[in-house]
Amino acid sequence: METIVFLDRATIPAHIQIPHPDFEHLWQEYPATKPEQVIERLQQASIAISNKVILDAATLRQLPKLKMIAISATGTNNVDLDYCHQNKITVCNIRGYATDSVPEHVIAMMFALRRNLMGYHNDIKAGVWQQEKQFCFFTHPIGDINGSTLGVIGSGSLGQAVAKLGRALGMQVLFAERKGKNSCRDGYTSFEDVLEQADVLTLHCPLTAETTNLIGKEELQRMKPSGLLINTGRGGLVDEQALVDALKDGEIGGAGTDVFTQEPADKTNPLLANVHLPNLLLTPHVAWGSDSAIQTLANQLIDNINKFAEGKPQNIV
Repeated sequence: METIVFLDRATIPAHIQIPHPDFEHLWQEYPATKPEQVIERLQQASIAISNKVILDAATLRQLPKLKMIAISATGTNNVDLDYCHQNKITVCNIRGYATDSVPEHVIAMMFALRRNLMGYHNDIKAGVWQQEKQFCFFTHPIGDINGSTLGVIGSGSLGQAVAKLGRALGMQVLFAERKGKNSCRDGYTSFEDVLEQADVLTLHCPLTAETTNLIGKEELQRMKPSGLLINTGRGGLVDEQALVDALKDGEIGGAGTDVFTQEPADKTNPLLANVHLPNLLLTPHVAWGSDSAIQTLANQLIDNINKFAEGKPQNIV
């Protein structure tokens, strides 16, 4: 009988039902797991489920019964894949579950920033409308999306889905070639040209050594003064201090961020320390998290485990 241990069940909202695996098993779950608790909790586990709990080589060496790690997310940064490959531990992740949720969040941020929705909300809250004594008032510029240019960095399923929505809104879409490349693949525009032409720049590439601080001071200075930067990818893709400086100096028009270099972020993070900026919109890594997307994730998580038990593993990384 397989023993399945979910190390951080609280990463999936309580109202989302996780199906039962099809085979006989012992299920154990914990809301969260501290680093010093991992080995004890997985000592008898043959299958571990982790969203963000770190499973490095030093930990995995002490878990001889472990046969599978089911990552309840797309990102695999928390698991030492090299060790797993060398020691025949199957690792599976979740794919394609947020291709509606993330793109819709990007579009929501884009409209909120371009039309200054938060600025007007705060003005009403502060009584500005009543002071103006007009049926409407214009304290912030309001821009249109139709006819503008959407720059997309990352052409996977999420980048493609955002592009589809952008085209439906009348936007011209440019996919950026990889940074530093001298030639462009068909259908791509040079990285530098996308920075300069985009009215909205959205990030959907993985975080690697090559993409860390992909958008820094120099890249932000290349953008239009009215340009918007939206990051629902990974926090490390953007130099956060450089982004705050660019917003304060008027080098770009606004930014929407759903991801941070350290999560949860605290007041030492430049973005949180400047949350009052009128052209900065922050959300707590929830772009992926519509109820339908999370239910799809939960269903796929258990399907990955069922397929592994059948000897037909899927979504292997």
